Amino acid sequence: MDAHSRGRADEIDPADQWVLNPQTGNYELRLDRSAGQPRTQAPSRPRRSASAAPTPAPAPAPAETPVPGQRRRRAPEESGGGQVPPQRRRKRKQGTSRKKKVLLWTGGTMAFVLVGGAAGAYALYNKLNNNLDVVDVVGKNTDAGFAKGKAFNILVIGTDKRTGEGNAGYGDKNSPGHADTTILFHVSKDRTNATALSIPRDMKTDIPECETRQSDGTIKTIPAETDVRFNVSLGQNGRDPGCVMRTVEELTGVAVDHFMMADFNAVKEMTTAVGGVKVCVEKAVNDPKSHLKLPAGESVIQGEQALAFVRTRHSFGNESDLDRIKVQQQFLSSMIRQMKSDDTLTDPGKLLDLANAATSALTVDSGIGSLTKLQGLAGELSSIDTKNIAFTTLPVIDNPAEKIRATVVPDPVKAPQLYAMLQSDTSLTEVKKKQQDAKNAQAALLKGTRSTAAEVRVDVYNGSGIRGAAQSTINWLQNDQGVNRSTNKSNAPEKAAKTTLTYAPNQADQARKLADMMGLPATALQPGTQDAGEREPMTLVLGADFKGAGVPITGPAKAPKDLEKVAADKQVCAK
Repeated sequence: MDAHSRGRADEIDPADQWVLNPQTGNYELRLDRSAGQPRTQAPSRPRRSASAAPTPAPAPAPAETPVPGQRRRRAPEESGGGQVPPQRRRKRKQGTSRKKKVLLWTGGTMAFVLVGGAAGAYALYNKLNNNLDVVDVVGKNTDAGFAKGKAFNILVIGTDKRTGEGNAGYGDKNSPGHADTTILFHVSKDRTNATALSIPRDMKTDIPECETRQSDGTIKTIPAETDVRFNVSLGQNGRDPGCVMRTVEELTGVAVDHFMMADFNAVKEMTTAVGGVKVCVEKAVNDPKSHLKLPAGESVIQGEQALAFVRTRHSFGNESDLDRIKVQQQFLSSMIRQMKSDDTLTDPGKLLDLANAATSALTVDSGIGSLTKLQGLAGELSSIDTKNIAFTTLPVIDNPAEKIRATVVPDPVKAPQLYAMLQSDTSLTEVKKKQQDAKNAQAALLKGTRSTAAEVRVDVYNGSGIRGAAQSTINWLQNDQGVNRSTNKSNAPEKAAKTTLTYAPNQADQARKLADMMGLPATALQPGTQDAGEREPMTLVLGADFKGAGVPITGPAKAPKDLEKVAADKQVCAK
């Protein structure tokens, strides 16, 4: 994916201009009609099908080795005859914050932004839409959208593939691109916070079997591998981004909804588009390998300097990949602040450059493979304050199987705790007070007296989708916990997303006791309004969050001890 081969923002007709729309208070790109000429439309590129070969150019340049998988240019979205008249442009609600029109997303060696207001002209919309590269992930439904009240996860992949001018010194010379930097970005169901979890490339893990779609439309099955470096989940043996998604899902137990991928060139183009990113170093840097030279203190970097900053392994800490991840997280936090600053949001020219650079840099799955779908994602992210975006790294330890420490493995204690926090949608930061108040009110249900295990009466229904879950829970409750008045009621009428316990007011002490034993979160408790009869049981429905009899349903309320994290609103100096 070579961003230099794409169209540039300066290909827009010079007669185009940004003007203030008095109805919305926003700048919009409109064509100059002083000469009475009708609105024109930029030519669009034809859609590539899975089976059709791309039309050869008159003088093709040497092609980069593509990351495996079906990749196509996104054709323009049509309405009727393919033309969208200016008068049909949707009006935006007045008073909407500019910050809510900006899609802000960063990860590894890439960052991107899309600007809702920049698509005022159809020609520009068509141009930006065609910039995107799209990969169909085989066997995974990425078109479900973003459900209200449901958390979602996006995998951001920065590859070490060489594209663009001046990148010969980075990455493997003939590599199709490995997962050099990978971030699992979790967005909470109430959209108040997000967690960006970096996964070390040199971590040993298992890569599951995965299917990829080839350029001729056929599907290839790539066999599983065990105890290999995480970064070979992409590129090696023909693996595409869908294989990285499956690897992360198997590793963390967290369902990945979408992916976004870019290479080295993206960070150069993006930082230049925003006019540079502020970074801070505790001591002067002069790294001959990455060619990074910075004085002590704060500097504004872009282009080659920005790429050298996120790539260097010899300027900070103990020169390990784990210390490089910390520097990248600090850089991305600063990038986020710059993208959301008034210097960027109030500069129409800068926004246009940013949108063009961002879309040119991206490869995405089909579920978010158009401007309209990415703008939908923008709406989901718009309300998250930078102070509630937390960057952290998967806790790891040195690989005990190695005499010479070259790789790491997940920390057997801390890593599962962090996985559980993501699974249960637990924030690493403090969220807004009103959301916290609601959580406190729900948590109050767990405060009060407890009955004895022998007094608990409960009917157990299986809505988890796991065969035998209700019976295994009954066996555990009766044999290990002493809850003899428990009954297996077989399958629930339908599958349940979450485990719930329904009880009457006079059964609250029983509910609290059962919640203690099963590790039920306060949100699982559903009190009724009328008292139950003397021998009437409570109702427990096991949901998709059920992991096994005796395994707590909820994740930890707090992050693992000593977990390093940084909020996106903080300026941190690399050292």
